[in-house]
Amino acid sequence: MKIHEYQGKELLAKFNVPVPAGGVAETPEEARQVAESLESGPFVVKAQIHAGGRGKGGGIRTAATPEEVEEVAGQILGMTLVTPQTGPEGRLVQKVLVEQAQEIAQELYLGIVVDRSLMKPVIMMSAAGGMEIEEVAAKDPGAIIKEAVDPAVGLMPYQVRNLAFGVGLAPEAMKAATGFITNLYKMFVSLDCSLAEINPLVITKGGAMLALDAKINLDDNALFRHHDLAALEDPAEMDPLEFEARKHHLNYIRLSGNVGAMVNGAGLAMATMDLIKAAGAEPANFLDVGGGASAEMVANGFRIILSDPRVKGVLINIFGGILRCDRLAEGVIQAVREVDVQVPIIIRLEGTNVEEGRRLLQESGLTFTVATDMQDAARKVAALVQ
Repeated sequence: MKIHEYQGKELLAKFNVPVPAGGVAETPEEARQVAESLESGPFVVKAQIHAGGRGKGGGIRTAATPEEVEEVAGQILGMTLVTPQTGPEGRLVQKVLVEQAQEIAQELYLGIVVDRSLMKPVIMMSAAGGMEIEEVAAKDPGAIIKEAVDPAVGLMPYQVRNLAFGVGLAPEAMKAATGFITNLYKMFVSLDCSLAEINPLVITKGGAMLALDAKINLDDNALFRHHDLAALEDPAEMDPLEFEARKHHLNYIRLSGNVGAMVNGAGLAMATMDLIKAAGAEPANFLDVGGGASAEMVANGFRIILSDPRVKGVLINIFGGILRCDRLAEGVIQAVREVDVQVPIIIRLEGTNVEEGRRLLQESGLTFTVATDMQDAARKVAALVQ
């Protein structure tokens, strides 16, 4: 689960990770009030969306006075901000973060992520702060210092020293860096984060160390332990179809293709998407209705697929196990009767009660194309959408 920068900084502050003074605003007037509450200018006004590259898109700007903050906030709020991470459709800016600008002496990168191959959190630090870490890794992998932390032992002092010395910190910055890295790791573990990235981590001309930016992702699977953190999710930043699918307990991810896919089982869904691409078409979504789906869940999933205007055909690929083929058929028939379906539907069924499922489809009076196997289904739907 992604959260906004201002929310991430609120969490950092709770774990004694230093952040700049500031506050969030939803109107230009509120932005001016935040600026007036700070000690002095200049100020920085930052668009709050779930995407990087905001500065390049005009979403981060400076202002000298509270009055100028109000003017700048008025220009940023309500804009559709397009960055390399938003795609061409961009994101609507509904909030801004107003902070005191900092006199920066040095920029660093600091991040923590779970390395699945090592099954450990890995702390990464680099002197190339302010740049995208992927770009640094491609050009100069040696510029990134890494420390893998054994979860059973925890972060050791020598590892913190390795990171600080590795990026060439001056001796007078060592104490601040030690506390910063240690507290960030404590937050990462305590809140079940999947990513904690500070880019840039800055040392000001006054010697302070601050998280100038904060990208914090939380593990959705651990939110049952953090009910307060679940409330940080911003539905406005989610794809509306993905948000609707979550309400119906469906595993749905929207993609950019034109073939809607409904499958039971994540592995079968991935294989189905591969077959669609191999047949010359592009999947419009990942949708796993799960093994225990009811007819109502199937109907909801079908409606969500058809709500995507890019979908020109639907491929239903079900292996009946826990989810019986007749139940799937009932859900599809229910959905097709409720929704004005204007696209072809290709169905491949195998498994429990497959004959009953096929009979229900045939006797429904609706138009379906039945495929003999997965490859046949992918070829048929690709031919129809093209």
